[in-house]
Amino acid sequence: MKDDFTFAVKSTRFDEHYLPSDNTRVTTNFANLARGANRRENLRNALRMIDNRFNALAHWDNPEGDRYFVELDIISVEMRIGTEGSGDTFPSIEVLKTTIVDRKTSDRIQGIVGNNFSSYLRDYDFSVVLREHNQNKPEFSVPDDFGDLHGKLFQSFVNSSAYKEHFKKPPVICLSVSENKIYQRTENQHPVLGVEYQPNESSLTEQYFRKMGLQVRYFMPPNSAAPLAFYFSGDLLNDYTNLELISTISTMETFQKIYRPEIYNANSVAGQCFQPSLKHPDYSLIRIDYDREERGRLAIEQGKFAQEKFIEPYQAMLEQWSAQSAR
Repeated sequence: MKDDFTFAVKSTRFDEHYLPSDNTRVTTNFANLARGANRRENLRNALRMIDNRFNALAHWDNPEGDRYFVELDIISVEMRIGTEGSGDTFPSIEVLKTTIVDRKTSDRIQGIVGNNFSSYLRDYDFSVVLREHNQNKPEFSVPDDFGDLHGKLFQSFVNSSAYKEHFKKPPVICLSVSENKIYQRTENQHPVLGVEYQPNESSLTEQYFRKMGLQVRYFMPPNSAAPLAFYFSGDLLNDYTNLELISTISTMETFQKIYRPEIYNANSVAGQCFQPSLKHPDYSLIRIDYDREERGRLAIEQGKFAQEKFIEPYQAMLEQWSAQSAR
């Protein structure tokens, strides 16, 4: 059963010429930017924001603030189902990989893989499974096995030969904080990640990512408006260099400023006690087009796609594989 799934890794450069592939979720951050009449301007502006933020954080030996730029590659993971028979494929996940280019030395420095995280199966869990489980129920609840399959498949990929052939370090995924939690500033401070915050309780997203083998810490980098959630395995503060961490911060903070400006482009900075809100009125808009309502609608459609193309056709195999993976 361990060979029922194999993985293929494909890489696509994310630049101003980027066009989403047919297998890319259209709600994915980078794909959403690359649509519409202003797609090239959107992409150019986002990439410029990333480079500017990187140089602001990597300010040592960088007097002009232009020493570095960041190259982004979209890593698409295709899962092949079964070693015998049809060998059907399913678009498993997409993440981003950063590469730091040093203009001063002409060095190309490998950054972090992960950053953004996109998954059809996660859409299925949150937009189909949760909705059906809570339909006509007075109180919200979560199925006991919620996220089990997704977590095992993710860990299977990270432990696979395909991952190890392409990437030297475990992934780090950087997400927004939750609107439903309150975050308290701590005394811990990192020179690049910034001030650490701690939530008042665990979120559903934390629990979901825990099943993927990832823990979380919350840091607000210097000159940021709000903390970011960093999901990782191992030791976030010591396993990665400062430049690697800066590549993730500059990339994902830029996306969050575009998609959640009420939180990450707010005109006031998170204080000692912080509760994020998408209804916060005092923020600045980024000159990049984005339709948040459309993104919510499409998540349901993409969840149903995973249900029809992956869950239902292979349900028996998936249940058997999942049960054996638990041993």
